[in-house]
Amino acid sequence: MQQLPGPIGILGGMSWHLTIEYYRAVNERVAAERGGHASARMLLSSLDFAEIRECQLREDWDRAGAILAREAVALERAGAASIAIATNLMHKVAPAVEASIGVPLVHIADAVADAATRSGARTLGIVGAQWVMAEHFYADRLAAHGIGTVVPAAQVQSELDRIVFDELTQGVTTDAARAVFREAFAALVADGAEAIVLACTEIMLLVDASDAAVPLIDSCEAHAGALSRIALGELPADGLAPAGAASVGRLSPQ
Repeated sequence: MQQLPGPIGILGGMSWHLTIEYYRAVNERVAAERGGHASARMLLSSLDFAEIRECQLREDWDRAGAILAREAVALERAGAASIAIATNLMHKVAPAVEASIGVPLVHIADAVADAATRSGARTLGIVGAQWVMAEHFYADRLAAHGIGTVVPAAQVQSELDRIVFDELTQGVTTDAARAVFREAFAALVADGAEAIVLACTEIMLLVDASDAAVPLIDSCEAHAGALSRIALGELPADGLAPAGAASVGRLSPQ
């Protein structure tokens, strides 16, 4: 029997709705590939999102990073051979998590870049929480793979962020919210986006491929897909990390 890698440690609960999707997606792929009763070896730390959300609202990223780093260390001590943060925004503190552990951190933007490259897209529109759109930590990681980015205008970012936190992370989806995202997608395509990354793992609960004129890259699907390949021994845990910074940078919204 093939010797499979050690368990994947998942930092979840941010929100728990999408942690379920990660667990389902990884196990479905592993079961399909291996058959029988096979499932993925995973360790889960499900954080209290209320505590993390408080840190976000106060912009206390040091505390948030310390919480995630503490849980990542606990997962590594429990036997995790790699760590994944099951959310886009909290990759803002990925450096703190990475510095605390001795196993690879499987970065969500690396999985998104891999999906974009395979689709032939070199410029991605980004929609998600406002920090993901307005700051550079996510776009810079994509740029390290040679992927350029465009983001919505500031006022649109604010409305998308409101929908993410007031509705989607609480399991609420509405037609009005879907219309806002459709308009944002159209504007990003007009600005040169060849594909759009749903850089908040809850957005996939609201929209689908029919809502945009270009491919939508579901960051949860891309990340979970990479994790399933790691669980199956098809991909090293650090196999998607960028070799170095690329020259393609972020394009500012007009």
